[in-house]
Amino acid sequence: MERRKFIRNLGLGGIASAMVGAGSIPVFGTEKSFKTTAFNLDYAPHFGMFKAHAGDDLVDQLKFMADQGFRSLEDNGLLGRSVSDQEKIGRTLDQLGMRMGVFVIDGGDNWKISLTTGKDEFVKTFIDTCKKSVETAKRVNAQWATVVPGFYERKLPIGIQTGNVIEALKRGAEILEPHGLIMVLEPLSDTPDLFLRYSDQTYSICKAVGSPSCKILYDAYHMQRNEGNLIANMENAWDEIAYFQIGDNPGRNEPGTGEINYQNVFKYLNEKGFKGVAGMEHGNAKPGKDGELALIEAYKKADNFKV
Repeated sequence: MERRKFIRNLGLGGIASAMVGAGSIPVFGTEKSFKTTAFNLDYAPHFGMFKAHAGDDLVDQLKFMADQGFRSLEDNGLLGRSVSDQEKIGRTLDQLGMRMGVFVIDGGDNWKISLTTGKDEFVKTFIDTCKKSVETAKRVNAQWATVVPGFYERKLPIGIQTGNVIEALKRGAEILEPHGLIMVLEPLSDTPDLFLRYSDQTYSICKAVGSPSCKILYDAYHMQRNEGNLIANMENAWDEIAYFQIGDNPGRNEPGTGEINYQNVFKYLNEKGFKGVAGMEHGNAKPGKDGELALIEAYKKADNFKV
């Protein structure tokens, strides 16, 4: 198989790059009316984040995101949407000059807690979901998809569990690589029972899988909780990081609502030449339209570093 070259700063033709002028929030619904100052990084909201302004309709929400200068979308639940909705999202992203961030390769709870076991039935479910994910990715022109190996298998030594996960991911990468789809492994902080929790652990697994279709999703919220020292740890794992996610701690809301100095983190990403997506994987600190406007202003502030 010819190995393709995948790098985190892979560009996407057609992304709007000239968004000039600052001021108030533009009138919703105008076509590609990027009236806010361009962000230095490519931040990706998710559906529901601006529902008070845009309503329930997915297309209207995407138009509102674009109107505010956001150039990408995250949709963890994309795989579970109807084909017609997936195609509609893909068409709208293309029309707005936006790109698709991550969705989750979600095969259900069974395989999620069982890749560490090495059992054939769970690996098969994972492989089948990877195949389904390839078709979904084509509809929205996606490049990245999140994978979480699941919980520890307490009956097995950690080295055996790690080997089982690596072998499963190798098989998944064989499915994804020919199609340019990268699974990004996400270490999480939700519970100590999760197998994948640290950036160095994830780095070593990516190196062992040895595929351009197996990289790291570095979620600063989870990593602040699990290990801290964000910039130094990102620097150590940088060669394997393909995707970044945002959420302040505590609270898991927008930058400026917790302890993380996101202005410094974003400056670091910019100085590293990161051209990938920075997903807004968090809630809104305040409800309603006021909360949505506050969130947008929080990103303008955190993104306001010297280039």
